[in-house]
Amino acid sequence: MQFLVQNWYLLAIALVSGGLLVWPMLVEGAAGARISAADAVQLINREKAVLIDVSENAEFAAGHAVGARNIPVAALEASRELPKNKSLPIVVVCPTGARAGRAAIVLKKLGFANTQVLKGGLAAWRAANLPTEKTA
Repeated sequence: MQFLVQNWYLLAIALVSGGLLVWPMLVEGAAGARISAADAVQLINREKAVLIDVSENAEFAAGHAVGARNIPVAALEASRELPKNKSLPIVVVCPTGARAGRAAIVLKKLGFANTQVLKGGLAAWRAANLPTEKTA
């Protein structure tokens, strides 16, 4: 017991480092799996996955993946653009991947169990030389 009292900071460091190791697994579990751009394309082609871009309207207009639907994160719950078939796979994308994780949590709450996040966001899509477009 005296060892713990004298070395409380070691115990605190061990707990914090353990928590930091577990944190990514907890976040990924809640937000859904993160997939690469190549895996996303396969999912779109083979399983008719729906690509949803949760960027704001101006960001979407500046550039987005070809075929993506624009539904900003704030509008997800009230959107009529979501697929009627909740068993379809959904790939969520945003410019960096940060908002997409939050959007995936919302989509799972809405009943879309097969929701995945594009790892690296639109930047990873572009890095893989996949097509993008701009809207007026």
